[in-house]
Amino acid sequence: MSRAVPFTSVVTSEWTKLRTVRSTWWCTALYVAVVGAGGWFGAAITQSAPRADFAVGSALTGFGFGQVLVVVLGVLAVTSEFRTGMVLASLTAVPGRGRLLLAKTVVVVAWTVLLTALLCLFCWFAASRLTAVEGGVPLTDPGVLRQLGLQVACAALAGVLAVGLGTLLRSSAGAMGAAIGVMLVLPPVLLISASDQAERLARALPAFRVGDEPFFATATSWQEGLVVLGAWVVASWTLGAVLLARRDV
Repeated sequence: MSRAVPFTSVVTSEWTKLRTVRSTWWCTALYVAVVGAGGWFGAAITQSAPRADFAVGSALTGFGFGQVLVVVLGVLAVTSEFRTGMVLASLTAVPGRGRLLLAKTVVVVAWTVLLTALLCLFCWFAASRLTAVEGGVPLTDPGVLRQLGLQVACAALAGVLAVGLGTLLRSSAGAMGAAIGVMLVLPPVLLISASDQAERLARALPAFRVGDEPFFATATSWQEGLVVLGAWVVASWTLGAVLLARRDV
């Protein structure tokens, strides 16, 4: 009886898949460009701020739309295999479908966290150079660290949500449309209606966040925002894993 492939080897294989497709590098380049340009512009037009975390929050503006690229990356990491038929080879090598999906998720999250952390440092640098704040914008400021840490966490969660929806729907267009619709389109639409029911529904939807602030969505605390987004991530990923295990390829 053959032994199971070590999980580290599965992760290495998934990283090889991710880095050898052009869509990964297109998403990466656009993510860096959108967030970097948005960060520099946001810091440049914010001439002064009362606190360091406010200055950094302005520089993180590019993440509002930039996280769309994280969603695209996460979806394509899953759906491209179903589109090309490579999933058959993957499942032959790794019959444990849950392990395969977990490895894909680890790779997407690791790449997203690395990119987002580097971009957050760039945004902090832009804020520290272009926005006047009494006392400066030290990286060790608790408010600054909170903004940057939350941005990394939210981007990582958006990536996992995309992986879950990609596994659930097995369609690039369908999964991207569902994720962007729920996170970027529905929240402002519900805000416009200005009814109590719409506001309650909007608070239950995941939303892109810029630091500790929601992006084009109902105002919520960062704690509530993380809980809601986390709940959607757990639900979509778990349901995707269950259906992946039960469906035929």
